[in-house]
Amino acid sequence: MVYLTRREHFNAAHKIYCKHWDEEKNKAVFGKCANANWHGHNYDLFVTVKGTPDPETGFIINAKELGALIQDQIIEKLDHKNLNLDVDFGKEIQPTTENMCIWIWDELAKHLPAGMLYKVKLQETENIFAEYFGESTI
Repeated sequence: MVYLTRREHFNAAHKIYCKHWDEEKNKAVFGKCANANWHGHNYDLFVTVKGTPDPETGFIINAKELGALIQDQIIEKLDHKNLNLDVDFGKEIQPTTENMCIWIWDELAKHLPAGMLYKVKLQETENIFAEYFGESTI
């Protein structure tokens, strides 16, 4: 089994908060992430697929085609967006790095052969990232 990872980048803003909590509790739990005026990140997205290389091409999947899929299905929907307001999933769940990994997985899995998608890694900051291996869905 060979694993291939494609890296993409996007920028987005969000706010992590619970609507039914007061401002004090939101700040105590979420800190700066509950900023009333939002905050942004420069995200790095790593999508890993697995498979056996094709005998003719040597590819598991054409990396250019994988990049186009990620651009069309993920980056175009998230880049320079407010995740709470502009993206459908952000209106229903907290747009945390963890939840975004699950959403990205679910979106990409619809367009790849069954079992090919291995891991989605989303890096929010230099020190924070989440990885998802498809155990469940939102």
